[in-house]
Amino acid sequence: MLSTMMNTPLTITSLMHFAEKVHGASEIVSVTADNPNHSYTYRDAFARVRKLANALKALGAEQGDRIATLAWNDYRHLELYYAISCSGMVCHTINPRLFPEQLEFIVNHADDRWIFLDVAFVPILEKMQELMPKVKGFVILTDEAHMPETGLRNVHCYETLIADKPDTFDWPQLDENTASAMCYTSGTTGNPKGVVYNHRSTILHVYASSLPEAFNLSSRTVVMPIVPMFHVNGWGLVYSAPMVGAKLVMPGPKMGDGEILCNLINEHKVSASAGVPTVWLALLQYLDSSGQRVPSLERLTVGGAACPQMIIEEFAQKHNVEVQQAWGMTEMSPLGTYNQPRPNELDLPADEFMKNRLKQGRPIFGVDMRIEDEDGNELPWDGKSSGAVKVRGPWITESYYGLDNGGADEDGWFETGDVACMTSDGLMQITDRTKDVIKSGGEWISSIDLENCAVNHPAVAEAAVIGAPHPKWTERPLLLAVLKEGESITQEEMLGWFDGKVAKWWIPADCVFVESLPHTATGKISKKDLREDYQDFKWSDV
Repeated sequence: MLSTMMNTPLTITSLMHFAEKVHGASEIVSVTADNPNHSYTYRDAFARVRKLANALKALGAEQGDRIATLAWNDYRHLELYYAISCSGMVCHTINPRLFPEQLEFIVNHADDRWIFLDVAFVPILEKMQELMPKVKGFVILTDEAHMPETGLRNVHCYETLIADKPDTFDWPQLDENTASAMCYTSGTTGNPKGVVYNHRSTILHVYASSLPEAFNLSSRTVVMPIVPMFHVNGWGLVYSAPMVGAKLVMPGPKMGDGEILCNLINEHKVSASAGVPTVWLALLQYLDSSGQRVPSLERLTVGGAACPQMIIEEFAQKHNVEVQQAWGMTEMSPLGTYNQPRPNELDLPADEFMKNRLKQGRPIFGVDMRIEDEDGNELPWDGKSSGAVKVRGPWITESYYGLDNGGADEDGWFETGDVACMTSDGLMQITDRTKDVIKSGGEWISSIDLENCAVNHPAVAEAAVIGAPHPKWTERPLLLAVLKEGESITQEEMLGWFDGKVAKWWIPADCVFVESLPHTATGKISKKDLREDYQDFKWSDV
């Protein structure tokens, strides 16, 4: 027997239409390089989205084209999200912090046709544009008054490009499985891997992530997404906020400035925000030094890296702000678990309650999760057994773009690379990683790439890089190097070797010269032993 229900496609276009009709008066506030206090409504935004869609058409962009963005969190980037995807194109958000070789690979592998970029990133692409032959042109996200002199080919000013375009557009009827966005992850060794989202996966993720057991969004929420929009769709907040009519406050390039974040929170009565731990450290430091308070702020979501206990305690004790952890990854759109306290947890002794707060949370509906031992056997959720985390669900990738390897196994399970244990009621705690990547300030760093760079130094015989605990960045790369017999170099010389060869924020924060490195029975360097040996490492910069 079949149902009598309509088979209406789940599309970002339908979300846009709904937000404009029902929540059109809700506000979007932005900090941009050319305007520190831009404000308009969802109704204004989606009128400009239609102008942008006409501009894309005039540029010759077609359905299926990948349109790249290198931009901060602001209203123009939001307009790109909707105009590109709802036109049947693919919004390809790129992390501008990546090393130029990675940017080059990503743009060419994705076959990007146009790149929209903030003024700050013009010098980067000026040096690289000849390495991106398939890119037809560039659009700088500013107005004529702030348009820079540039050597970019076929370059346009964003505001001029859309100024004379009509604010009506005949949106295509899209299949819900049409690709809507893509993001590359450099969380493994080798070249970055592309994840392609579709309209259906995005809308389902929006529904789930907005629930009270997750971000808990409504029209009464004033949300400030600090997690970058180039980082896995800004955790979906630029979709979920319009769906419920929440006011959006977008800090643009000032997302790491504690004073400006404080001012935005107080001026616009921000009640919820989301970002990596380093952002909240910056805000806490400013609040402590200035004596300022943030009375409207109710909760902060921390993801991208484990949250230090100090952040949770200080926000709770000094500012009455609840810090909640979440876990996910680019391949999961990204949300997998969220740590909303349950009623029975509120009565726990303080130390037990804090132990729960430091865990990564429970799966949200739509994410099927299991942990496995080394032989692939499923382990129990008993709070003790620890195994590799595998997931599956409607907003989790099945494969990587343009690659035959990687992705889900034959049973549909995707291995996350994390090792965790689960309590009987589904509370997950990450205990280790199956891959030797380092997560610093919410961003992945490849230990293998750093090791390869280190051993290219003529004085180095062998090298290992591990992620050692760091009070500010959660982890930082620590280089352990064995010098060739008769060779002698300083720490400064060794660390200086990386300059210009990897992204600056990848460069190891310290170096230790050792006589030998531990090895496994198969001859591989034992990272497990090294992490244990240096778990209490004292950083010279702390």
